[in-house]
Amino acid sequence: MTYKTLDDMGDISGKRVVVREDLNVPTQEAKVTDDTRLRAAVPTIAELSDRGAIVLVLAHFGRPKGKRDPELSLALVTKPLSDLLGRPVQFIDDCEGEIAEAAVADLKPGDIAVLENTRFHAGEERNDAELVAGMSRLGDLYVNDAFSAAHRAHASTEGLARILPAFAGRQMEAELGALEKALGNPEHPVATVVGGAKVSTKLDVLKHLVAKVDHLIIGGGMANTFLAARGVNVGKSLCEHDLTATAEAILEAADRANCTVHLPYDVVVAKEFKPNPPTRTVNVHEVSADEMILDIGPAATEALADVLKTCRTLVWNGPLGAFETPPFDAATVSLAKTAAALTREGSLVSVAGGGDTVAALNQAGVADDFTFVSTAGGAFLEWMEGKELPGVAALDR
Repeated sequence: MTYKTLDDMGDISGKRVVVREDLNVPTQEAKVTDDTRLRAAVPTIAELSDRGAIVLVLAHFGRPKGKRDPELSLALVTKPLSDLLGRPVQFIDDCEGEIAEAAVADLKPGDIAVLENTRFHAGEERNDAELVAGMSRLGDLYVNDAFSAAHRAHASTEGLARILPAFAGRQMEAELGALEKALGNPEHPVATVVGGAKVSTKLDVLKHLVAKVDHLIIGGGMANTFLAARGVNVGKSLCEHDLTATAEAILEAADRANCTVHLPYDVVVAKEFKPNPPTRTVNVHEVSADEMILDIGPAATEALADVLKTCRTLVWNGPLGAFETPPFDAATVSLAKTAAALTREGSLVSVAGGGDTVAALNQAGVADDFTFVSTAGGAFLEWMEGKELPGVAALDR
C-alpha cells in the first residue's frame, strides 16, 4: 500500500483538519469505563494541535440508527478526552450543516473540538454523498486514525477520503505497519492462534490463513468441531456437528499448503460450566458423554509453547479456552506469557487483535509486551480474512 501520513502534510498551521477517530468507548451511568480507544486517539490529535491545526474530531458512538439520542451523544467523552490530552476540548453539537460550520469558524489554530455522533445522521452508514459534502465543508484536510472502523464504507470513514486530501493518523499508521509485518510480508515461520466459540464465525479466516501461515493453532469451542471431524467424541462440549465436513475440508487444504494444524490432545473437562467446578485433565479420546471440554490441557499447551519458540511471527485472535471462567483461562494465560517472553527477547513479532483477545492478554498481564495489540474487532477479523477494508483502500491513492 501507498498512503500518506502526518509526515506528508507539510505546514498545517491554521488548516482545519477533520480527524476520524474511534471514540466508541464503553460507558456506565454516563461514565467511561474503559478509555483504551481514547488513549489511542491522543497522539494524532495532540500532534495536529501542536502543529497549529484546527482539529475537528469525527466519530460514531453506539447505534442510534440515524436519529438523535442524548444517551449516545459524544459530549459524554469530551471531558475524558480533554483530561487525557491535558488541554481543552470543545464540543460541537453537529458534524455538518450551519450549526457546525458556525462553531468551526470560531475556532483558532491549535483548538480541538469533538463533533457530534456521525450516526445521528442516517446518511453516515449509507455513505450518502450529501452528508459527505456537508462534512467536507468543515475541513481542508482529512485524517483517518480509526482502523477499527475501516471495514465500513461510511461517510466519515470512506467518503471523506475521496473528497479531501487524505492521510493516515498515527494509530492507523501503527496498525497498518503491524499488520503488514504480521501477514502482509511476515518473517517465517508464521504461527496463528485462532480461538473462539464457533467455527462458523471464523470460516473465512481459517480458509484464508491455511495458505499464508506455517502453523495454525485452533482453540476455544471451535477446536471441538475439528476434533469431532477427526472422529473424537467430544461429549456435551460446544460443537458445530453440522460443520464437521467443512472442518475436514479446511484440514485437507492445510495439508496441501504444508500448514501444520495444531489441535489439543489433552483437555480440561468438567460436567458443569461455572467458576471452579470439579475438573479433570484427560486425553481427548477419554472425554465422557456428560463432560464438556473447557480448556486445552497442560501437555498440549507446553507443546504449543515449543512451536512458538520455532517461529518468527505470531498473529493471535481468540482465546484457547473459556478464559472468562476460572480455571479455564490457564492455557490462554500460559501461552500468552510464552509469546510475551519471546517477544521481549526479540525472537518473535507478536500481533494480537479482537475484544476477547485483548481481554485475555490483559488478564495474563502481557498486553504491553506484545509487539502490537489492535484495538479493532471486526476490522481486525476482516483483515485476517484477506478482505479489502474500504477505509484503508480509500487512503491508498
